[in-house]
Amino acid sequence: MTVEPPNTRMRVLIVSSDRLTRNGLAGLLESLPSIEVMPPVETADSLDSPDPVSKPDVVIWDLGWRADEAIEALRQLPPGSPAVVALVAQADQATAAREAGAGSVLPRSSSAEALRVAILGVAAGLDVRDPSFEGEGDSRSDPLEGGEILTARENEVLQLLAEGLANKAIALRLGIRETTVKFHVNSILAKLGAQSRTEAVARAARQGLVLF
Repeated sequence: MTVEPPNTRMRVLIVSSDRLTRNGLAGLLESLPSIEVMPPVETADSLDSPDPVSKPDVVIWDLGWRADEAIEALRQLPPGSPAVVALVAQADQATAAREAGAGSVLPRSSSAEALRVAILGVAAGLDVRDPSFEGEGDSRSDPLEGGEILTARENEVLQLLAEGLANKAIALRLGIRETTVKFHVNSILAKLGAQSRTEAVARAARQGLVLF
């Protein structure tokens, strides 16, 4: 399951106090289809502009090494501000960034593809999460609605299911046997109470368990 890009180009604003980081992120995003990179800025002050033409659809906000200050600024964004994908240096900053209003939180080292799916996800109103920030220090995820929990490997398989990969492709990606993938898929379906792979991904999306 994927989020289809809109018919028009997605306007993305990069916010970072570090010039090299701003330029690096701009270079990554400019290679992506359907993404229009606005001139990067040092602070999010421009988001207060009343002119809708000057506002982005999504903000990529690098919280940098002064994350506390950036998180406080994120918390102060006015209602109606664009969705934010926050980039953090440390996993323990992820929860604070999400509580401050970020629609997605990713590592600063995220790939262009990870940034793309996060941008499209938050623009569509989804709660996009990076599995590496879920259940830090524990090999298992948060409980599901029915009280079941997914293992770390099941989380990996679930994410690849969300990307639309078949069992054979998942096996190749994870370096495991196809029969093992089938076992994990059946376990995921049972824990999510789903009858199909598509239903499992849809249920997982509603619980914020997959990154689109």
